[in-house]
Amino acid sequence: MVGVDVSRGGLNVVDGLLRELAPQVLGFLARRYGQFDLCEDAVQEALLAAATQWPVDGVPANPRGWLITVATRRLTDAFRSESARRRREDSVAAMAGPEELVAPGADVDDAPDTDDTLTLLFLCCHPAVTPASQVALTLRAVGGLTTAEIARAFMVPEATMAPRISRAKKSIKAAGSRFAMPPESERAERLRVVLQVLYLIFNEGYTASSGEELQRVELTAEAIRLTRMLRAALPDDGETAGLLALMLLTDSRRAARTTADGGLVPIDEQDRSLWDRAQITEGADLILHTLQRGGVGPYQLQAAIAAVHAEAPSADKTDWRQILSLYVVLEKLAPNPMVTLNRAIALSQVEGPQAGLDLLATLEDDKNITETHRLDAVRAHLYERAGDLATAHELYLAAARRTTSLPEQRYLQAKADAITG
Repeated sequence: MVGVDVSRGGLNVVDGLLRELAPQVLGFLARRYGQFDLCEDAVQEALLAAATQWPVDGVPANPRGWLITVATRRLTDAFRSESARRRREDSVAAMAGPEELVAPGADVDDAPDTDDTLTLLFLCCHPAVTPASQVALTLRAVGGLTTAEIARAFMVPEATMAPRISRAKKSIKAAGSRFAMPPESERAERLRVVLQVLYLIFNEGYTASSGEELQRVELTAEAIRLTRMLRAALPDDGETAGLLALMLLTDSRRAARTTADGGLVPIDEQDRSLWDRAQITEGADLILHTLQRGGVGPYQLQAAIAAVHAEAPSADKTDWRQILSLYVVLEKLAPNPMVTLNRAIALSQVEGPQAGLDLLATLEDDKNITETHRLDAVRAHLYERAGDLATAHELYLAAARRTTSLPEQRYLQAKADAITG
């Protein structure tokens, strides 16, 4: 039974719906059957079936029930196999009665109204899994990113990332984890990883790592939704509030970041009347209230920097000295090459482009940044400001070759073309 006709523009409709429903379906199955690895595999198969069928046949009237039905059937097939029977003797057989090995009808959705996404987030961040794999698994199971997208976020080949995700699922199974919130003693460390995951999901949505579109609104919206949910559960955690403020302040610029044809517009050229003032007000008020409570962390500092940008009436009235001071503190608290890169931009605004270039020179041996397009792009901009157009031209071209985002590629190529090297 078709609920929504998606014959036109169906891929976008289906993609957004599947991202919303995937963690709900996985949470429901994991709570009922307890076998996270098998449930995740079954949900992935159901999502693949939906992505293939729904754009052609239309979205079912009960899409969540449809996904639960298909995923449950995949689980039933696995449970009935001899190897799966051996694996579930001590766990699934004790948890699921024979009636649960019969898939419900496609029009039945007996899942509870509660959203198990937060429990799923913390499960993926189990201490038996390495930190990098915690992030990768959560991005796939909760964020709905593909293995290829996760690999780009980690700057590793897809062939490296796929086994990492598989090992993470096996580690959770071997640890005998229950589908429940972690004990208080483990919650702080797992929360750190959960925040990192939400941050990466938002970043992938705000500036897509590849493809025709600069932004993937469904990802930024989901990251904000999940972070709001997390803050509601942990209202006194400063870093959770800081991350939400950072997302709101950053996302407030979304409408001004692209031209009518999808081209990239840098922040200093954006029409600030298009910025979402409601998001800016909410984000600025949230970070101000959070900073007043003390215990400042990296996300709070990034949110404070975003607030300075958001509250500047124009690009030339941005308080770069304040931004530079915040980056200095952030780099001491959480040093990484991207922070240094951004500090170099702020430093160049305060002391001139050569000061920024001198600081960027300290990153030349860091493969985490030299193998991306960002270092070349910033250096090109600073050399252009310094008047060395030939070097700027070559660096813009080098950056354009490195990026897999087509809007960024076109922007960098246009910058190179505008310079007569």
